[in-house]
Amino acid sequence: MSKVVIIGAGHAGGTAAALLRQYGHEGPIVLAGEEPAAPYQRPPLSKAWLKGEADLESLLLRPEAFYEEHGIELRTGVVATAIDAAGRTVTFADGTVEPYDALILATGSTARKLAVPGGDRPDLLELRTLADAERLKAALGPGRRLAVVGGGYVGLEAAASARALGAEAVIIERMDRVLARVASRTLSDFFTGYHRARGVEVLTSAEVTGFEDAGVRLSDGRLIEADAVLVGVGAAASDGLARAAGLDCGNGVVVDEAARTSDPAIWAIGDATFRPVPAHGGRRHRLESVPNALEQARQAASAIAGRPAPAPEVPWFWSDQYDLKLQIAGLADGADRQVVRGDPETGSFAVFHLGGDRILCVEAVNAPPEFMAGRQMIGRGAAVDVAKLADPAVSMKAVAAD
Repeated sequence: MSKVVIIGAGHAGGTAAALLRQYGHEGPIVLAGEEPAAPYQRPPLSKAWLKGEADLESLLLRPEAFYEEHGIELRTGVVATAIDAAGRTVTFADGTVEPYDALILATGSTARKLAVPGGDRPDLLELRTLADAERLKAALGPGRRLAVVGGGYVGLEAAASARALGAEAVIIERMDRVLARVASRTLSDFFTGYHRARGVEVLTSAEVTGFEDAGVRLSDGRLIEADAVLVGVGAAASDGLARAAGLDCGNGVVVDEAARTSDPAIWAIGDATFRPVPAHGGRRHRLESVPNALEQARQAASAIAGRPAPAPEVPWFWSDQYDLKLQIAGLADGADRQVVRGDPETGSFAVFHLGGDRILCVEAVNAPPEFMAGRQMIGRGAAVDVAKLADPAVSMKAVAAD
């Protein structure tokens, strides 16, 4: 019976281990992770966890007893230091060596740091793990002021949670708008206005030049005072092990549609991968999302267990801020126009990105029908009647039926 070793016990790795058993793999499975906890959900860290609405038990993907009951050796608090691809072994920091027949890399990503004076201060916060979330949670509350460097989704979510806890919040974004790298200007403008209306200060075109005891120094000389500073300027693929093992890497570990790397005995899944996306012409992307982690876990587990490959999925993402649910399906690169359906002033609308007469991406705010229909049409590659799409009086069911 073949032995599977999984490096990384996050959402991707934990799901892959469970699916291997579900798919009939009877050989040994070792699931090894750096954190002390069993696999858990990360998205709630910037929302429910910070606000005290979730505990560890509610975040766990599965009860800890699940792993023993299903013959999965869960090793927490261990760090993999090297892969011997020729010998098919993994070496850990404690000196143990684990042989494998199949290896799954689910190493995730690491927070980027700013190369400015004070960028290595130990009191700077990031938000990737439970420990990070606990540090941030302890820094929030009435009378406190949080500076968030980076106007991406995690930064906006953290600012919203800070306000819910009675803290002041200021977002500092280098680009001319928040969400500049990941969303349309319509969406950026909407979220900027929504946050400002709830007391968040939003600074754009603001370059950070250093971190000091009192807060964040900007290029124009201003000091943005804060009791705590959260840096959220993106994440880099944790592909060091893969590179050292000689695997092909680009913007992450290069994999195929089965999540297999350039070594036929090694798969890679989740945030660390640079993968083809069939719904977008097979172009490679590095996707950071739970749906991506789950899809690639299914791909790898199916291949290792000898099952047919799962059907390709349309990438999708979400973000919860205040009473808003943002849902995004597809990728906007290659789009040549946008259609806004609904009125952003109402707090319920969608932005469709089209390439010709086909939807490539939809950004839906409190608009589940637009998200669900848009995702289906992206998957089908179906042409759309733009006039109907732009008319909220025409149901999305009717739009999708054309």
